[in-house]
Amino acid sequence: MADIISRDGTWSFDGDTVRIVPGGKAHPVRQDLGELAVPLHAVAGVAFEPDRKGGRLRLRLRAGACPVLRAADGRLKDAADPYQLVVEKDRTGVAEYLVDEIRNALLIEQVPDGPVDGFLLPGPSVPVSGGGGDGTASFDGQTVRLTWNWKAEESKTAGGTVTLPLPEVTGVRWVPAIGLENGSLRFDRGGAVSPAPAKFDPYSLELWGLSKREYTAVLVAAAVLVRMPAPAPAAAPALEAASPPPVPAPPADDHDVLLRRLRELGALYEAGILTDEEFATAKRAVLKRL
Repeated sequence: MADIISRDGTWSFDGDTVRIVPGGKAHPVRQDLGELAVPLHAVAGVAFEPDRKGGRLRLRLRAGACPVLRAADGRLKDAADPYQLVVEKDRTGVAEYLVDEIRNALLIEQVPDGPVDGFLLPGPSVPVSGGGGDGTASFDGQTVRLTWNWKAEESKTAGGTVTLPLPEVTGVRWVPAIGLENGSLRFDRGGAVSPAPAKFDPYSLELWGLSKREYTAVLVAAAVLVRMPAPAPAAAPALEAASPPPVPAPPADDHDVLLRRLRELGALYEAGILTDEEFATAKRAVLKRL
C-alpha cells in the first residue's frame, strides 16, 4: 500500500486501485464528486511535477474512461481537476514513491495507454445538482430539471421549471465562462441543436463565472452523459462461415505469462528504458507472483 496525505486531499494505491479523497477545502467540483476509486486499467500514466513549494501529482486517465473528463473536454481548471493533487514540500518524497508504485504496476500489468470504448468510472452519483448564473440544473437519474432564478430572462421564467426526461436528451454540452465570455450547460433534444443563445434557450443554463460553484454544472453534464443510452452498433455483415471463438487469454498469474514478463522487463532494462531501481522493483513484483 502506498499513500500520500496532504491538505489538498489523500491518494492511496493498493496495486489495483488508486483511491482519491478530496481535502476539506478542495474545489467544489472535487468535493461534490467525493471519493473516487480509479481502477488501474483506467490509468494511462502518472507524474509528479515539483516546484519550490512542493509540487503537484497528476494522474492521466485513458481517453474516454471518465465521464467527468469527457464532459469537461479539457476545460477544467487545475484546482477543479479531481485527478490532480497539490503536494507540500515535506511530502515530495512520498509523492515520488507513489508515482513509482503506480508506474511499476502499469508496466507489470501491461496496461495500454490508448483510448477505451466505454466509461470505466461510474461518474457522479445521483441526485446531483449544479450551476449558477441564471439557474440551477438537477438530475435524479431519470429527469433533468432546470430551475430559474431572478436573474433569468423572462422568456425562461415565464415557462417555469423545465422538466426533461432522460430518453429525450440526445446531447449535453458544458462550457465554462472564459474571460468576458459567458459559459453554458446545454441539453439537446431529438438530435437538434438549438440556435438560440443560452441566455434565451429554455434547455440551457447561462453561466457567468462569478463563483466556483458554477463549475459544478459539469457534474450534472457528466451524470447525464454516463446514463444516456449508447448508440446501437452497426449491424455486422453476414459471414459465409462462422468464425471460431477467440482463444481465451491465460490468467494473469499464469507461469508462462509471468516468465514472459520477466524477459520483457529484462529487454527494457538492457535497452536503457528502465533504471536499476525501476527494474529491481518490477522484477520483485513479478517474482512474488511466481
